[in-house]
Amino acid sequence: METVLSGIRPTGNLHLGNYFGALRNFVKMQHDYNCFFFIADWHSLTTHPNPENLHGNIKTVLAEYLAAGIDPDISTIYIQSDIPEIPELYLLLSMNAYVGELERTTTFKDKVRKQPDNVNAGLLTYPVLQAADIIIHKAHHVPVGKDQEQHVEMARKFARRFNNMYKAEIFPEPKPFNFGNDLIKIPGLDGSGKMGKSEGNAINLADEPEAIRKKVMRAVTDAGPTEKNSKKPEAVENLYALLKVVSTPDTVSYFEDKYNSCEVRYGDLKKQLAEDIIKYTSPIREKILEYTADNNFLGKVARQGAEKARASASKTLKEVREVIGFRSF
Repeated sequence: METVLSGIRPTGNLHLGNYFGALRNFVKMQHDYNCFFFIADWHSLTTHPNPENLHGNIKTVLAEYLAAGIDPDISTIYIQSDIPEIPELYLLLSMNAYVGELERTTTFKDKVRKQPDNVNAGLLTYPVLQAADIIIHKAHHVPVGKDQEQHVEMARKFARRFNNMYKAEIFPEPKPFNFGNDLIKIPGLDGSGKMGKSEGNAINLADEPEAIRKKVMRAVTDAGPTEKNSKKPEAVENLYALLKVVSTPDTVSYFEDKYNSCEVRYGDLKKQLAEDIIKYTSPIREKILEYTADNNFLGKVARQGAEKARASASKTLKEVREVIGFRSF
């Protein structure tokens, strides 16, 4: 069975973009692949999070993974910092990672531009740690968006370089996993781009109904169509894109007809969209609240995940140490 690995930084709540973009598919694929899902708390340190926020965010993501349908008895769900084998592999890989290639990564250049006062070594070597995360479990596939494909390519490069340097086939070369037609891009509420935490245009899976209503009612629109069957501007198309994933076909058809006949009232559309989002997310939100309140269960899941992940990681690291030449006397 091939191995799939995916991770998410604990920087806040998961949102509809996360859910429709990947989480739904993870729930399906965990029965067909050997799946590892981890919470990348070491990665989040590049932005110097508050200690209290870090722990709370880890707990939130763990509860949301479970509420979305990831089964800890089928898949391996773990917290990155519970696996000490990862930083050791990170160190070993960094000996064969070169400053020039790390400085050329798109994400590093973006971070230097966005946070010039915090250009730390962790940002520079971020792709090396990410590669260690991936290849320590000998992952074959990594579900990523376009913005992360370069990091998977670097993981492939580091795996290939290690294999060639030590003349050993330790690591498979991981490939980006594309969900094809099942991958849905969820737009944000600000009229452009995709939904995201940093953009402030997201509807979180844990949002209360009133919060969802307020967010949707503030969504960007225009003055309305003036010609029948005209093309929708991006902001309006975004609302219809959301409608198509949470509402019934009859509801979508009704508002499509209203737009095409120049009779659409955006206030009515937003009210309907908000209620349909609430209906869709309420069961997930209730599970999130249930899991978040059960510290004993979350602790059990984290310990179980760490045990399974460490068994996999230590096996790989043992092979790595042996081919490098680290052997016990």
